[in-house]
Amino acid sequence: MAFNLSLPIAIGADHAGFECKEKLISLFKAKGIQLKDFGCFSTDTVDYPDFAHPVALSVEKGEAAFGILLCGSANGVAISANKHQGIRAALCWTEEIAELARKHNDANVLCIPARFVTVEVAQNMVELFMNTSFEGGRHQSRVDKISC
Repeated sequence: MAFNLSLPIAIGADHAGFECKEKLISLFKAKGIQLKDFGCFSTDTVDYPDFAHPVALSVEKGEAAFGILLCGSANGVAISANKHQGIRAALCWTEEIAELARKHNDANVLCIPARFVTVEVAQNMVELFMNTSFEGGRHQSRVDKISC
């Protein structure tokens, strides 16, 4: 099943992902897609968990359709988000990986390494991520084993 886009998309980034986040917000708002921006709001140095946790919590509580997190490598935000129950944050750097994260892993937070992808690739990844359904089937039993 694809995401319920009647809910906003939660988005957040640290200073390394700020500029890409702002461009994604502009692109998706122009398409009429609702986003909730959890920051950061400048290129001043900040700590990525301060933005990853609120995005993950919003998804975890069902207040957002899914989450988008950006930082330099996306490792920090992915690790932070994955501390939350029910969150399956996937570090993606290509369109194919973003699509497979949805199809095979039922990922609900897309983590983008802003220092290693273009805004165009990031936009394409978000579009694929939000429009791809989880396949279930043989993948369901694997996803069921993720939570501790």
